[in-house]
Amino acid sequence: MDGLYIKGRGAQINPANKFLKHSCEKDVEHLYSEEEKQEELSRNPNTKYIDVFPKTIMNKVTSPDLGMGWSMNPYQGCEHGCIYCYARNTHEYWGYSAGAEFEQNILVKRNAPELLREALMKKNHTADSVMLSGNTDCYQPIERKLGITRKVLEVFYDLQHPVGIITKNALIQRDIDVLSEMAKLRLVKVTLSITTLDDKLKRIMEPRTAAPKAILTTLSRLANAGIPVNVNTAPIIPAINDEEIFDLVKTCAEHGATSVTYIIVRLNGHNGNIFTDWVKKNFPDRANKVLNQIKTMHGGKLNDTEYGRRMRGEGKFAELIRSQYHLACSKHLKGRQMPPTNYDLYEPRRNELLQQQNDKGQLNLFS
Repeated sequence: MDGLYIKGRGAQINPANKFLKHSCEKDVEHLYSEEEKQEELSRNPNTKYIDVFPKTIMNKVTSPDLGMGWSMNPYQGCEHGCIYCYARNTHEYWGYSAGAEFEQNILVKRNAPELLREALMKKNHTADSVMLSGNTDCYQPIERKLGITRKVLEVFYDLQHPVGIITKNALIQRDIDVLSEMAKLRLVKVTLSITTLDDKLKRIMEPRTAAPKAILTTLSRLANAGIPVNVNTAPIIPAINDEEIFDLVKTCAEHGATSVTYIIVRLNGHNGNIFTDWVKKNFPDRANKVLNQIKTMHGGKLNDTEYGRRMRGEGKFAELIRSQYHLACSKHLKGRQMPPTNYDLYEPRRNELLQQQNDKGQLNLFS
């Protein structure tokens, strides 16, 4: 790896936003002296937290690959810095780059709990799966200070509405008290994303996520509290972490995982350029091998948009990964399955709360 590298960040470049006619970027590589290069790159801009005020918080999911009715995101952008993150491209809708700016400019929805309660109290809402978060991690570092996700969970619990959570941060342990109560009613399922058990590799791939030991401890604590946990070993990247499939499934099973799933890396939108730059800087000896094997699983391209195929890939490398995964699961997860979600509690609870509001309004009218 050459010296021009921003430590603690995933993306090392800022591709131009496709929605903007003009963009400006400093040509550090060609116009700066060596001393100026190091000074510019060592600045490593601090993360900015920007308050936004959406009018709604739940987004209808139409993708058949995701198996959920709704998603909601208390934050847009993600400080974790996972180099492969499919959500990077959504940052362009907010006027930012999918590259480094996705990690450095975090949009904060402080009114998410209030918007959620408003949505769930509507008489025409029916209980359906809601993913927290479908786009960026709801337990990224700033959540420790703001606690928006915690408040959101309290709303789901109060209305007895089911919710799924996906995260790769150990901070979720903070909310085990609420999650365990929801689990007793079959209202919650957690997915932990565990990409590698290698500390060094994780720091390169996902620079601001929990260390492997910490996330495995989190898995054990959640499972011991009676909270069903799926582990998503995602993404599987050939020649980087594909050799860990057996170890990942075995280790996660030993720590209490109810199930394990996987996704083949796909580099949508600007992610192709962002990942290519990253892999050449971090793995120059095998960068071409990595990129070519990804392409062989996606019809000769770094990305595949076909539903049902884009997350599993095709060809001999995809089949090899698939067979290893199934073999590992049959050996280490036999007989385990996720409990069914309970959708029956929400409507009676919502109606009860609506009646309480109505009664209170009538009392205020005559007081």
